Amino acid sequence: MTIQWFPGHMAKARREVTEQLKLVDIVFELIDARLPLSSRNPMIDEVIQQKPRLLILNKMDLADSKETERWIHYFEKEGIPAVAINSFEGKGLAAVTKAAKEILTPKIERMKKRGIRPGAIRAMIVGIPNVGKSTLINRLAKKNIAKTGNKPGVTKAQQWIKFGKELELLDTPGILWPKFEDQAVGYKLALTGAIKDTVVNMENLSVYGLRFLEKHYPERLLERYGIREIGEDILSVFNKIGEDRKAYTQGGEIDYDKVAELIIQDIRNEHLGKLTFDFTNEIEEQVDGVVE
Repeated sequence: MTIQWFPGHMAKARREVTEQLKLVDIVFELIDARLPLSSRNPMIDEVIQQKPRLLILNKMDLADSKETERWIHYFEKEGIPAVAINSFEGKGLAAVTKAAKEILTPKIERMKKRGIRPGAIRAMIVGIPNVGKSTLINRLAKKNIAKTGNKPGVTKAQQWIKFGKELELLDTPGILWPKFEDQAVGYKLALTGAIKDTVVNMENLSVYGLRFLEKHYPERLLERYGIREIGEDILSVFNKIGEDRKAYTQGGEIDYDKVAELIIQDIRNEHLGKLTFDFTNEIEEQVDGVVE
C-alpha cells in the first residue's frame, strides 16, 4: 500500500515545531506501543536533532506487554530513554516527569552552579496523528484542556499547557511523513487508526490483518474465527467469517465490505487480544541490525 500525502497543515506543523524547538528543554516523542517503530516519524529525528528526548510508548494497555518490555530495552540500548504509559487510564504518568528530570539532570546542575534557580521543565510533545497526545495532556492536567478523538487530525494548532510547578508542555499537531516507503508500515498505521479509513482500501487492509495474525498470533485467529490457517483462498475465509457473523447483503450474499470492516474493528477493539505489530527480533534480523 503506497500512500503519498503532505497536507498543508502538516507542512505548517513541521515549520512550527522547528521554530519553537529553541524554547523547550526536552522533547516528548509519543508513539503507539503497538507499533513502536512504525509509529515513529523519521522526520522527527531531522527536526529535533540533538535536543534531549524521552520516548513515550502510549496505549500500552492495547499492546503485547512482553513486546513492550523488549522495545523499551531496545530503545535504551540505542541511547533513547523510554517509558510506557496508558494515558487513557492515567497509568505510568509519574514516570514521564521522573524520566524527564533524570534526562535533564546535567543541565539542571549547571544552572544551579551558576546561581540560576531551575523553573518548570518546558517540554514539546510530538508524534504522528492518533497516538494519544491530547489524551495524555488532559490526564497530566487533570482536566479536559486538549481536544481528543479516536481519529487522526484532531489537534490543529500548538498550545502551551502548564501542569503545576514542574512541567509546561507544548502540544503540536500530529505530523505524518510524505510517503511510506515500506507498505507494511502503511498497513500497520492504518490498522491502528493513524490513517483515515477514507484513504485506505479496507478489504486489502483486512487481508493484511488476517495474514499478520496467522503469522504472529495464530492462536487468536483460531479463538476468534475458528480458522487455523489462511492459505491462498482468502475468499473462503471471508465467507466463513461472513456466515458466522451474519454479514449479508440485502440479496442474501456475503457482504465482503462489511466482513472487512468487522475484521478491522476486531483488531482495533481488542477482540483479538492485545497485539503488537512491530517486533524487536525482526529488527535484529536485518543486516548489521541497523534501523534506517
